[in-house]
Amino acid sequence: MRVAVVGHVEWVQFARVEHVPEPGEIVTALDVWEEPAGGGAVAAVQLANLNGSVDFYTSLGDDDIARRSRERLSALGVTVHAGAAGQPQRRAFTFVDGDGERTITVLGPKLRPSGEDGSLPWERLARCDAVYFTGGDVAAVRAARRARVLAATSRELATLHRAGQELDALIGSGGDVGESFDAVELDPPPRLVVSTSGALGGWVRPGGPFRAAPIPGPVSDAYGCGDCFAAGFTYGLGAGMSVEDALALAARCGATVLTGRGPYERQLTSADVAS
Repeated sequence: MRVAVVGHVEWVQFARVEHVPEPGEIVTALDVWEEPAGGGAVAAVQLANLNGSVDFYTSLGDDDIARRSRERLSALGVTVHAGAAGQPQRRAFTFVDGDGERTITVLGPKLRPSGEDGSLPWERLARCDAVYFTGGDVAAVRAARRARVLAATSRELATLHRAGQELDALIGSGGDVGESFDAVELDPPPRLVVSTSGALGGWVRPGGPFRAAPIPGPVSDAYGCGDCFAAGFTYGLGAGMSVEDALALAARCGATVLTGRGPYERQLTSADVAS
């Protein structure tokens, strides 16, 4: 298949701690590492692992962190199409506590690709089977809508509303304040609305509740679970799966990344699906 992500990148410094510090407290990190991440980057890598290739439309800064982000994502199998943001790359800091839960602080504005940026090959999206949208302007949404299947994160509800395009799926976390949404705000309404609830599974409208997948190992790090779920669901719809089968695949993606250090150590792959 041909799949793509339109979205953002953040250079993330991770620190594993026994617990997130209370006000005024000092804690010692047990492990520290860095990766280009954020919803767009993580979803792009997950789609590359499922599909073998993915195009990623994004915006990168004008500094060394942006260069390292491109190099790392390319090494992970992502074809990066990046407009120039003309400012430093957005960064983030993430605590991962003893239960594997992540707590994130972002530094700087979200760098979104523009569908009016002529340096990016937006025309390729018309040949895509599925596109997942995590960030961009109205023109980027409309370019992505030329794909056969378009899914999007509820974090971009305001832009999606202005774009006025029908989504095949709107995906968000029922437990994340930043992803809470009312799909009634979109006109036309999405064909599917998916709300995830971690270990409880989630809810799809129309349809009803769905189950979480078994976790294939010890819990390590919750960073990227929702992004991998969304990528898996987008892939399933693009592959022509039923909604139920696409949800089952998405749940496996979310459960698998939970067992790795950071968003890339353990992701579901095409070999896992075939076995």
